[in-house]
Amino acid sequence: MAFGIGAIAPGVTAAAFDFFLLIFYSQVVGLDARLVGLALMISLVCDAISDPVVGYWSDNLRSRWGRRHPSLYASAIPLAASFYFLWTPPEHASQTMLFWYLLSLSVTVRTALTFYRTPASALVPELTPDYHERTSLYSLRYFLAWVGGSALSVWTFLVLFPMFVTTTIADGRFNRDAYPVYGLVGALTILLSILVSAIGTHGRIPYLKAAPPKRQLTFRVILGELIETLSNRSFASLFIAAMLAAIAGGLAAGLSLYFLTYFWGFNERQTGAIFIGTFLAAGIGLVLAPRVSRRFGKKRGAIIVGLVAFVGAPVPIILRLVDLLPPNGTPFIFWFVALTNIIDVGLIISFQILFASMLADLVEDSEVQTGRRSEGVFIAAETFIDKAVRGIGVMAATTIITLAGLSPGAKPEAVSADAIWRMGAYYVPIVLALWLAMIAVIATYSIDKTRHEENLRKLAA
Repeated sequence: MAFGIGAIAPGVTAAAFDFFLLIFYSQVVGLDARLVGLALMISLVCDAISDPVVGYWSDNLRSRWGRRHPSLYASAIPLAASFYFLWTPPEHASQTMLFWYLLSLSVTVRTALTFYRTPASALVPELTPDYHERTSLYSLRYFLAWVGGSALSVWTFLVLFPMFVTTTIADGRFNRDAYPVYGLVGALTILLSILVSAIGTHGRIPYLKAAPPKRQLTFRVILGELIETLSNRSFASLFIAAMLAAIAGGLAAGLSLYFLTYFWGFNERQTGAIFIGTFLAAGIGLVLAPRVSRRFGKKRGAIIVGLVAFVGAPVPIILRLVDLLPPNGTPFIFWFVALTNIIDVGLIISFQILFASMLADLVEDSEVQTGRRSEGVFIAAETFIDKAVRGIGVMAATTIITLAGLSPGAKPEAVSADAIWRMGAYYVPIVLALWLAMIAVIATYSIDKTRHEENLRKLAA
Protein backbone atom coordinates (compact mmCIF):
# COMPACT_ATOMS: atom_id res chain seq x y z
CA MET A 1 0.00 0.00 0.00
CA ALA A 2 2.86 2.42 0.80
CA PHE A 3 4.29 1.85 -2.68
CA GLY A 4 0.91 2.68 -4.22
CA ILE A 5 0.50 5.84 -2.13
CA GLY A 6 3.67 7.15 -3.75
CA ALA A 7 1.77 7.38 -7.06
CA ILE A 8 -0.35 10.23 -5.66
CA ALA A 9 2.56 12.67 -6.13
CA PRO A 10 2.89 12.18 -9.91
CA GLY A 11 -0.92 11.95 -10.09
CA VAL A 12 -1.32 15.41 -8.57
CA THR A 13 1.44 16.80 -10.79
CA ALA A 14 -0.06 15.27 -13.92
CA ALA A 15 -3.52 16.65 -13.14
CA ALA A 16 -2.04 20.10 -12.58
CA PHE A 17 -0.17 20.16 -15.87
CA ASP A 18 -2.91 18.44 -17.84
CA PHE A 19 -5.98 20.29 -16.57
CA PHE A 20 -5.06 23.58 -14.89
CA LEU A 21 -1.76 25.00 -16.08
CA LEU A 22 -2.72 25.93 -19.64
CA ILE A 23 -6.01 27.59 -18.73
CA PHE A 24 -4.42 29.33 -15.69
CA TYR A 25 -1.57 30.96 -17.59
CA SER A 26 -3.49 31.68 -20.81
CA GLN A 27 -6.98 32.64 -19.58
CA VAL A 28 -6.29 33.90 -16.03
CA VAL A 29 -2.76 35.30 -15.99
CA GLY A 30 -3.03 36.45 -19.62
CA LEU A 31 0.05 34.89 -21.20
CA ASP A 32 -0.47 34.28 -24.91
CA ALA A 33 -1.61 30.66 -25.40
CA ARG A 34 1.09 30.09 -28.01
CA LEU A 35 3.77 31.18 -25.54
CA VAL A 36 2.27 28.89 -22.89
CA GLY A 37 2.42 25.98 -25.32
CA LEU A 38 5.97 26.85 -26.35
CA ALA A 39 7.14 27.07 -22.72
CA LEU A 40 5.56 23.73 -21.84
CA MET A 41 7.00 22.06 -24.93
CA ILE A 42 10.52 23.37 -24.25
CA SER A 43 10.28 22.33 -20.60
CA LEU A 44 9.28 18.81 -21.62
CA VAL A 45 12.19 18.49 -24.06
CA CYS A 46 14.69 19.88 -21.52
CA ASP A 47 13.37 17.58 -18.82
CA ALA A 48 13.43 14.58 -21.14
CA ILE A 49 17.22 14.80 -21.28
CA SER A 50 17.36 13.98 -17.58
CA ASP A 51 15.38 10.74 -17.90
CA PRO A 52 18.05 8.39 -19.33
CA VAL A 53 20.64 9.95 -17.03
CA VAL A 54 18.52 9.37 -13.92
CA GLY A 55 17.49 5.88 -15.08
CA TYR A 56 21.04 4.69 -15.73
CA TRP A 57 22.32 6.31 -12.54
CA SER A 58 19.56 4.66 -10.51
CA ASP A 59 20.32 1.21 -11.99
CA ASN A 60 23.98 1.50 -11.01
CA LEU A 61 23.81 3.39 -7.71
CA ARG A 62 25.46 1.82 -4.65
CA SER A 63 24.42 3.04 -1.23
CA ARG A 64 23.35 1.66 2.13
CA TRP A 65 19.80 2.62 1.10
CA GLY A 66 19.96 0.60 -2.12
CA ARG A 67 19.62 1.80 -5.71
CA ARG A 68 16.30 3.62 -5.57
CA HIS A 69 15.59 5.17 -2.17
CA PRO A 70 18.26 7.93 -2.01
CA SER A 71 16.62 9.62 -4.98
CA LEU A 72 13.13 9.16 -3.52
CA TYR A 73 14.06 11.03 -0.36
CA ALA A 74 16.11 13.71 -2.15
CA SER A 75 13.34 14.66 -4.57
CA ALA A 76 10.57 15.33 -2.03
CA ILE A 77 11.24 18.93 -0.96
CA PRO A 78 12.46 20.31 -4.34
CA LEU A 79 9.40 18.90 -6.10
CA ALA A 80 6.92 20.19 -3.52
CA ALA A 81 8.51 23.68 -3.33
CA SER A 82 8.77 24.21 -7.08
CA PHE A 83 5.18 22.99 -7.56
CA TYR A 84 3.94 25.69 -5.19
CA PHE A 85 5.86 28.52 -6.84
CA LEU A 86 4.56 27.47 -10.26
CA TRP A 87 1.17 28.91 -9.24
CA THR A 88 2.47 32.26 -7.95
CA PRO A 89 3.71 34.12 -11.05
CA PRO A 90 4.57 37.80 -10.56
CA GLU A 91 1.71 40.23 -11.09
CA HIS A 92 1.85 42.95 -13.75
CA ALA A 93 4.71 41.11 -15.45
CA SER A 94 5.45 41.39 -19.14
CA GLN A 95 4.75 38.57 -21.57
CA THR A 96 8.49 37.87 -21.74
CA MET A 97 8.89 37.67 -17.96
CA LEU A 98 5.86 35.39 -17.61
CA PHE A 99 7.19 33.12 -20.34
CA TRP A 100 10.57 32.68 -18.64
CA TYR A 101 8.94 32.24 -15.23
CA LEU A 102 6.67 29.49 -16.53
CA LEU A 103 9.52 27.83 -18.42
CA SER A 104 11.97 27.80 -15.49
CA LEU A 105 9.44 26.53 -12.94
CA SER A 106 8.06 23.90 -15.33
CA VAL A 107 11.56 22.54 -15.95
CA THR A 108 12.28 22.47 -12.20
CA VAL A 109 9.04 20.66 -11.34
CA ARG A 110 9.43 18.08 -14.11
CA THR A 111 13.11 17.39 -13.37
CA ALA A 112 12.45 16.95 -9.65
CA LEU A 113 9.58 14.61 -10.54
CA THR A 114 11.93 12.56 -12.73
CA PHE A 115 14.26 11.98 -9.78
CA TYR A 116 11.28 10.55 -7.92
CA ARG A 117 9.13 8.81 -10.53
CA THR A 118 11.83 6.95 -12.47
CA PRO A 119 13.40 5.15 -9.45
CA ALA A 120 9.96 4.60 -7.88
CA SER A 121 8.53 3.03 -11.04
CA ALA A 122 11.66 0.90 -11.43
CA LEU A 123 10.79 -0.81 -8.14
CA VAL A 124 7.89 -2.73 -9.70
CA PRO A 125 9.95 -5.41 -11.55
CA GLU A 126 12.03 -5.82 -8.40
CA LEU A 127 9.08 -6.26 -6.05
CA THR A 128 7.62 -9.18 -8.03
CA PRO A 129 8.71 -11.22 -11.08
CA ASP A 130 5.23 -12.76 -11.57
CA TYR A 131 3.53 -11.98 -14.91
CA HIS A 132 0.08 -11.29 -13.43
CA GLU A 133 1.17 -9.88 -10.05
CA ARG A 134 2.91 -7.03 -11.86
CA THR A 135 -0.38 -6.07 -13.45
CA SER A 136 -2.07 -6.15 -10.04
CA LEU A 137 0.68 -4.00 -8.52
CA TYR A 138 0.43 -1.48 -11.33
CA SER A 139 -3.37 -1.52 -10.94
CA LEU A 140 -3.06 -0.33 -7.34
CA ARG A 141 -0.48 2.29 -8.28
CA TYR A 142 -2.49 3.72 -11.17
CA PHE A 143 -5.69 3.59 -9.11
CA LEU A 144 -4.15 5.74 -6.38
CA ALA A 145 -2.49 8.07 -8.90
CA TRP A 146 -5.83 8.81 -10.55
CA VAL A 147 -7.71 9.00 -7.25
CA GLY A 148 -5.11 11.33 -5.73
CA GLY A 149 -4.99 13.66 -8.70
CA SER A 150 -8.77 13.61 -9.09
CA ALA A 151 -9.44 14.21 -5.38
CA LEU A 152 -7.48 17.44 -5.46
CA SER A 153 -9.18 18.47 -8.70
CA VAL A 154 -12.65 17.78 -7.27
CA TRP A 155 -11.82 19.77 -4.12
CA THR A 156 -10.58 22.60 -6.30
CA PHE A 157 -13.74 22.78 -8.39
CA LEU A 158 -16.31 22.15 -5.66
CA VAL A 159 -14.70 23.94 -2.69
CA LEU A 160 -11.79 26.17 -3.69
CA PHE A 161 -13.15 27.93 -6.79
CA PRO A 162 -16.56 28.72 -5.22
CA MET A 163 -14.68 30.33 -2.29
CA PHE A 164 -13.15 32.83 -4.71
CA VAL A 165 -16.34 33.99 -6.42
CA THR A 166 -16.64 37.76 -5.97
CA THR A 167 -18.96 40.55 -7.07
CA THR A 168 -16.71 41.13 -10.08
CA ILE A 169 -15.63 37.52 -10.76
CA ALA A 170 -18.65 35.23 -11.11
CA ASP A 171 -16.57 32.10 -11.80
CA GLY A 172 -13.80 31.19 -9.37
CA ARG A 173 -11.85 29.46 -12.13
CA PHE A 174 -10.94 32.90 -13.42
CA ASN A 175 -9.85 34.35 -10.06
CA ARG A 176 -6.07 34.44 -9.91
CA ASP A 177 -6.03 34.39 -6.09
CA ALA A 178 -7.41 30.84 -5.99
CA TYR A 179 -4.38 29.24 -7.60
CA PRO A 180 -1.70 29.85 -4.92
CA VAL A 181 -3.99 28.02 -2.48
CA TYR A 182 -4.27 25.17 -4.98
CA GLY A 183 -0.48 25.17 -5.30
CA LEU A 184 0.05 25.00 -1.55
CA VAL A 185 -2.39 22.13 -1.00
CA GLY A 186 -0.91 20.28 -3.98
CA ALA A 187 2.64 20.78 -2.72
CA LEU A 188 1.81 19.40 0.73
CA THR A 189 0.04 16.42 -0.83
CA ILE A 190 3.08 15.69 -3.02
CA LEU A 191 5.46 15.92 -0.07
CA LEU A 192 3.43 13.55 2.11
CA SER A 193 2.91 11.07 -0.73
CA ILE A 194 6.63 10.75 -1.45
CA LEU A 195 7.68 10.49 2.19
CA VAL A 196 5.01 7.90 3.05
CA SER A 197 6.02 5.78 0.06
CA ALA A 198 9.76 6.05 0.64
CA ILE A 199 9.53 5.34 4.38
CA GLY A 200 6.93 2.60 3.88
CA THR A 201 9.08 0.68 1.38
CA HIS A 202 12.37 1.34 3.18
CA GLY A 203 12.20 -2.04 4.88
CA ARG A 204 12.20 -3.79 1.48
CA ILE A 205 15.68 -2.49 0.60
CA PRO A 206 17.58 -5.65 1.69
CA TYR A 207 15.37 -7.77 -0.62
CA LEU A 208 15.73 -5.61 -3.73
CA LYS A 209 18.21 -6.25 -6.52
CA ALA A 210 21.74 -4.99 -5.92
CA ALA A 211 23.65 -2.80 -8.32
CA PRO A 212 25.87 -4.62 -10.87
CA PRO A 213 29.55 -5.25 -10.02
CA LYS A 214 31.83 -2.23 -10.13
CA ARG A 215 33.35 -1.53 -13.50
CA GLN A 216 35.03 1.31 -15.34
CA LEU A 217 32.16 3.47 -16.54
CA THR A 218 33.34 5.74 -19.33
CA PHE A 219 30.99 7.67 -21.56
CA ARG A 220 31.62 5.15 -24.33
CA VAL A 221 30.76 2.21 -22.07
CA ILE A 222 27.60 3.88 -20.76
CA LEU A 223 26.44 4.80 -24.26
CA GLY A 224 27.13 1.27 -25.51
CA GLU A 225 25.15 -0.30 -22.67
CA LEU A 226 22.23 2.07 -23.24
CA ILE A 227 22.14 1.28 -26.96
CA GLU A 228 22.39 -2.47 -26.30
CA THR A 229 19.61 -2.36 -23.71
CA LEU A 230 17.25 -0.26 -25.81
CA SER A 231 17.76 -2.32 -28.99
CA ASN A 232 15.20 -4.86 -27.71
CA ARG A 233 12.59 -5.25 -30.48
CA SER A 234 9.61 -5.35 -28.15
CA PHE A 235 10.85 -2.19 -26.50
CA ALA A 236 10.93 -0.49 -29.91
CA SER A 237 7.23 -1.29 -30.27
CA LEU A 238 6.39 0.23 -26.90
CA PHE A 239 8.70 3.19 -27.53
CA ILE A 240 6.92 4.20 -30.75
CA ALA A 241 3.51 3.53 -29.18
CA ALA A 242 4.44 5.72 -26.20
CA MET A 243 5.48 8.50 -28.58
CA LEU A 244 2.11 8.49 -30.34
CA ALA A 245 0.25 8.20 -27.03
CA ALA A 246 2.18 11.16 -25.60
CA ILE A 247 1.26 13.43 -28.49
CA ALA A 248 -2.39 12.40 -28.29
CA GLY A 249 -2.36 12.69 -24.49
CA GLY A 250 -0.85 16.17 -24.58
CA LEU A 251 -3.48 17.28 -27.07
CA ALA A 252 -6.42 15.73 -25.17
CA ALA A 253 -5.28 16.91 -21.75
CA GLY A 254 -4.48 20.42 -22.94
CA LEU A 255 -8.01 20.87 -24.29
CA SER A 256 -9.93 18.95 -21.60
CA LEU A 257 -10.94 21.97 -19.51
CA TYR A 258 -11.61 23.97 -22.67
CA PHE A 259 -14.10 21.35 -23.80
CA LEU A 260 -15.77 21.17 -20.38
CA THR A 261 -15.93 24.96 -20.02
CA TYR A 262 -16.56 26.22 -23.55
CA PHE A 263 -17.75 23.26 -25.66
CA TRP A 264 -20.17 21.78 -23.10
CA GLY A 265 -20.78 24.96 -21.10
CA PHE A 266 -20.32 23.41 -17.65
CA ASN A 267 -19.79 25.65 -14.61
CA GLU A 268 -17.19 24.90 -11.95
CA ARG A 269 -19.55 22.73 -9.87
CA GLN A 270 -20.57 20.63 -12.86
CA THR A 271 -16.92 20.28 -13.85
CA GLY A 272 -16.11 19.18 -10.32
CA ALA A 273 -18.88 16.60 -10.51
CA ILE A 274 -17.39 15.31 -13.75
CA PHE A 275 -14.08 14.83 -11.94
CA ILE A 276 -15.87 12.93 -9.15
CA GLY A 277 -16.66 10.34 -11.79
CA THR A 278 -12.92 9.70 -12.08
CA PHE A 279 -13.07 7.85 -8.75
CA LEU A 280 -15.47 5.35 -10.31
CA ALA A 281 -13.32 5.22 -13.43
CA ALA A 282 -10.23 4.44 -11.37
CA GLY A 283 -12.15 1.59 -9.74
CA ILE A 284 -13.01 0.24 -13.20
CA GLY A 285 -9.33 0.30 -14.16
CA LEU A 286 -8.28 -1.33 -10.87
CA VAL A 287 -10.65 -4.27 -11.38
CA LEU A 288 -10.61 -4.59 -15.17
CA ALA A 289 -6.89 -4.60 -15.99
CA PRO A 290 -5.92 -7.74 -14.00
CA ARG A 291 -8.94 -9.63 -15.34
CA VAL A 292 -8.21 -8.66 -18.92
CA SER A 293 -4.57 -9.65 -18.45
CA ARG A 294 -5.51 -13.12 -17.21
CA ARG A 295 -8.20 -13.62 -19.84
CA PHE A 296 -6.47 -12.32 -22.97
CA GLY A 297 -2.84 -11.65 -22.02
CA LYS A 298 -1.39 -8.16 -21.75
CA LYS A 299 -0.84 -7.31 -25.41
CA ARG A 300 -4.15 -8.60 -26.73
CA GLY A 301 -5.97 -7.13 -23.76
CA ALA A 302 -4.35 -3.71 -24.32
CA ILE A 303 -5.38 -3.76 -27.98
CA ILE A 304 -9.01 -4.66 -27.18
CA VAL A 305 -9.37 -2.19 -24.34
CA GLY A 306 -7.50 0.52 -26.25
CA LEU A 307 -9.68 0.24 -29.34
CA VAL A 308 -12.89 0.55 -27.33
CA ALA A 309 -11.54 3.42 -25.23
CA PHE A 310 -9.89 5.54 -27.88
CA VAL A 311 -12.47 5.13 -30.61
CA GLY A 312 -15.24 5.86 -28.13
CA ALA A 313 -13.62 8.90 -26.51
CA PRO A 314 -14.50 11.51 -29.16
CA VAL A 315 -18.01 10.15 -29.84
CA PRO A 316 -19.82 12.78 -27.68
CA ILE A 317 -17.94 15.57 -29.45
CA ILE A 318 -18.79 14.10 -32.86
CA LEU A 319 -22.47 13.86 -31.93
CA ARG A 320 -22.45 17.52 -30.89
CA LEU A 321 -20.68 18.57 -34.11
CA VAL A 322 -23.35 16.88 -36.27
CA ASP A 323 -26.10 18.35 -34.07
CA LEU A 324 -27.47 15.05 -32.77
CA LEU A 325 -27.52 16.13 -29.10
CA PRO A 326 -29.88 18.43 -27.17
CA PRO A 327 -28.70 22.01 -26.44
CA ASN A 328 -26.15 22.68 -23.70
CA GLY A 329 -27.67 23.36 -20.30
CA THR A 330 -30.10 20.44 -20.40
CA PRO A 331 -29.75 17.70 -17.75
CA PHE A 332 -29.26 15.08 -20.45
CA ILE A 333 -26.05 16.71 -21.68
CA PHE A 334 -24.46 16.68 -18.24
CA TRP A 335 -25.33 13.07 -17.50
CA PHE A 336 -24.39 11.90 -20.99
CA VAL A 337 -20.95 13.50 -20.81
CA ALA A 338 -20.44 12.36 -17.20
CA LEU A 339 -21.33 8.70 -17.85
CA THR A 340 -19.38 8.41 -21.11
CA ASN A 341 -16.41 10.03 -19.37
CA ILE A 342 -16.51 7.49 -16.52
CA ILE A 343 -16.54 4.54 -18.91
CA ASP A 344 -13.90 5.97 -21.21
CA VAL A 345 -11.49 7.04 -18.46
CA GLY A 346 -11.90 3.65 -16.76
CA LEU A 347 -10.90 1.91 -20.00
CA ILE A 348 -7.97 4.30 -20.50
CA ILE A 349 -6.70 3.60 -16.98
CA SER A 350 -6.95 -0.13 -17.65
CA PHE A 351 -5.01 0.37 -20.89
CA GLN A 352 -2.30 2.35 -19.07
CA ILE A 353 -1.93 -0.41 -16.47
CA LEU A 354 -1.53 -3.10 -19.12
CA PHE A 355 0.96 -0.97 -21.04
CA ALA A 356 3.07 -0.36 -17.92
CA SER A 357 3.03 -4.07 -17.06
CA MET A 358 4.16 -4.91 -20.61
CA LEU A 359 7.06 -2.51 -20.12
CA ALA A 360 8.03 -4.22 -16.84
CA ASP A 361 8.28 -7.59 -18.61
CA LEU A 362 11.02 -6.16 -20.82
CA VAL A 363 13.41 -6.24 -17.85
CA GLU A 364 13.93 -10.02 -17.82
CA ASP A 365 13.79 -10.23 -21.62
CA SER A 366 16.63 -7.74 -21.82
CA GLU A 367 18.55 -9.36 -18.97
CA VAL A 368 18.60 -12.66 -20.88
CA GLN A 369 20.14 -10.82 -23.85
CA THR A 370 22.53 -8.43 -22.07
CA GLY A 371 23.19 -9.94 -18.63
CA ARG A 372 22.13 -6.67 -16.93
CA ARG A 373 18.96 -5.61 -15.15
CA SER A 374 17.94 -2.22 -16.52
CA GLU A 375 14.62 -1.34 -14.87
CA GLY A 376 15.54 2.32 -14.59
CA VAL A 377 16.69 2.61 -18.19
CA PHE A 378 13.44 1.17 -19.57
CA ILE A 379 11.27 3.36 -17.34
CA ALA A 380 13.39 6.39 -18.19
CA ALA A 381 13.24 5.70 -21.92
CA GLU A 382 9.44 5.53 -21.82
CA THR A 383 9.14 8.75 -19.78
CA PHE A 384 11.78 10.36 -22.01
CA ILE A 385 9.71 9.90 -25.14
CA ASP A 386 6.55 10.89 -23.26
CA LYS A 387 8.11 14.19 -22.25
CA ALA A 388 10.02 14.80 -25.46
CA VAL A 389 6.95 14.68 -27.69
CA ARG A 390 4.05 15.40 -25.30
CA GLY A 391 4.83 19.05 -25.78
CA ILE A 392 3.93 18.59 -29.45
CA GLY A 393 0.43 17.66 -28.33
CA VAL A 394 0.28 20.68 -26.02
CA MET A 395 1.44 22.92 -28.87
CA ALA A 396 -1.23 21.37 -31.09
CA ALA A 397 -3.81 22.17 -28.38
CA THR A 398 -2.74 25.82 -28.18
CA THR A 399 -2.75 26.03 -31.99
CA ILE A 400 -6.32 24.69 -32.09
CA ILE A 401 -7.33 27.26 -29.46
CA THR A 402 -5.84 30.04 -31.56
CA LEU A 403 -7.25 28.82 -34.88
CA ALA A 404 -10.67 28.32 -33.32
CA GLY A 405 -10.68 31.97 -32.22
CA LEU A 406 -10.70 31.66 -28.40
CA SER A 407 -9.03 34.82 -27.12
CA PRO A 408 -7.18 35.01 -23.75
CA GLY A 409 -9.51 35.71 -20.84
CA ALA A 410 -12.67 35.02 -22.85
CA LYS A 411 -15.65 34.05 -20.72
CA PRO A 412 -17.76 31.09 -21.96
CA GLU A 413 -20.76 33.28 -22.79
CA ALA A 414 -18.58 35.56 -24.93
CA VAL A 415 -17.25 32.80 -27.23
CA SER A 416 -19.06 32.34 -30.53
CA ALA A 417 -20.72 29.07 -31.55
CA ASP A 418 -18.51 28.96 -34.64
CA ALA A 419 -15.34 29.10 -32.53
CA ILE A 420 -16.57 26.27 -30.32
CA TRP A 421 -17.51 24.16 -33.36
CA ARG A 422 -14.08 24.73 -34.95
CA MET A 423 -12.32 23.61 -31.75
CA GLY A 424 -14.12 20.26 -31.86
CA ALA A 425 -13.75 19.84 -35.62
CA TYR A 426 -9.98 20.38 -35.53
CA TYR A 427 -9.51 18.12 -32.52
CA VAL A 428 -11.37 14.91 -33.42
CA PRO A 429 -9.55 13.72 -36.60
CA ILE A 430 -6.10 14.47 -35.19
CA VAL A 431 -6.56 12.62 -31.91
CA LEU A 432 -8.29 9.65 -33.56
CA ALA A 433 -5.47 9.19 -36.07
CA LEU A 434 -2.84 9.26 -33.31
CA TRP A 435 -4.64 6.75 -31.09
CA LEU A 436 -5.34 4.27 -33.88
CA ALA A 437 -1.73 4.41 -35.04
CA MET A 438 -0.62 3.69 -31.45
CA ILE A 439 -2.81 0.57 -31.24
CA ALA A 440 -1.39 -0.69 -34.55
CA VAL A 441 2.19 -0.37 -33.27
CA ILE A 442 1.42 -2.21 -30.00
CA ALA A 443 0.40 -5.23 -32.09
CA THR A 444 4.10 -5.80 -32.93
CA TYR A 445 5.07 -6.38 -29.24
CA SER A 446 6.14 -10.03 -28.82
CA ILE A 447 6.44 -10.91 -25.09
CA ASP A 448 3.62 -13.08 -23.75
CA LYS A 449 3.25 -15.11 -20.55
CA THR A 450 5.02 -18.15 -22.02
CA ARG A 451 8.04 -16.16 -23.15
CA HIS A 452 8.22 -14.28 -19.84
CA GLU A 453 8.23 -17.50 -17.82
CA GLU A 454 10.88 -18.95 -20.14
CA ASN A 455 13.02 -15.86 -19.47
CA LEU A 456 12.64 -16.41 -15.72
CA ARG A 457 13.73 -20.05 -16.09
CA LYS A 458 16.81 -19.04 -18.06
CA LEU A 459 17.81 -16.47 -15.46
CA ALA A 460 17.30 -18.94 -12.60
CA ALA A 461 19.47 -21.60 -14.26
